[in-house]
Amino acid sequence: MPSTRLDPTDAALPRWRHYWKLMRADRPIGTLLLLWPTWWALWLAADGLPPLWILFVFTAGVWLTRSAGCVINDYADRWLDPHVKRTKDRPLASGAVSGRSALLLFAVLMVVAFALVLTLNGLTIALSFVGVFLAASYPYLKRYTHLPQVYLGMAFGWGVPMAFAAIQGEVPALAWLLYVANILWSTAYDTWYAMVDRDDDLKMGSHSTAILFGDLDLVIQGILYTVFLGAMALVGVRAGLGVYFAAGVGVAALLVVYEFWLCRHREREACFKAFLHNNCVGAALFAGIAADLALKG
Repeated sequence: MPSTRLDPTDAALPRWRHYWKLMRADRPIGTLLLLWPTWWALWLAADGLPPLWILFVFTAGVWLTRSAGCVINDYADRWLDPHVKRTKDRPLASGAVSGRSALLLFAVLMVVAFALVLTLNGLTIALSFVGVFLAASYPYLKRYTHLPQVYLGMAFGWGVPMAFAAIQGEVPALAWLLYVANILWSTAYDTWYAMVDRDDDLKMGSHSTAILFGDLDLVIQGILYTVFLGAMALVGVRAGLGVYFAAGVGVAALLVVYEFWLCRHREREACFKAFLHNNCVGAALFAGIAADLALKG
């Protein structure tokens, strides 16, 4: 059962701040990791700068769905978070926000996101229902499988086929290749995150790729990142991108090498730093895509 003891600092916060923390709006890293692949897809689908309204809908939608995902994740983990050092002070775990209020907040965020999607075409609207299912069901996977990180990639990357549908009215093979690449990337960076909590998760019976990989974690991480970067290079070939995108992939590869250097001893703080560092990887790839499309020809 979640603890109902409030930290004195938390107790002094205005009520809206508890909901702000519940949505993880004070920690934008999750939004950025969701935003980069969505922007990759928008720029590739539009062959450059996408229509401004579609760009707004997807950018706002990323923030709304990520916030909703954090709320439903904490609701699903309210049995686990009080026993994990990093999460024991989250609003649901501490009792600052009730489960019922969290579900209401989740519903409001998803309704606003869906209202934005309704301004787009029918295929994008249809695909959004799959996105809602993925976002709502992901948090429960850690109870039943060691692969919640893979499912997170499926949920985090669903904006990719939706972006192509919104701009092109279809979801071509390039979109699915980019989607698979994002699943590989999300699995890898969220495994860094899972390595932070591995000891606590083992005690509580929660599952993750960090636990599944065991002593082979760094080896399998190397495979995941290598295949991810290879898939992104193939995206560039299929999209007709050139030297600027190649440079972006090269910079991303160097950034990934730095992450492995950080995590060479598997220390908690280092693994968390490596997770955060993936924002730079996503930004480097986006810069390569945007520059190539803007400057080609």
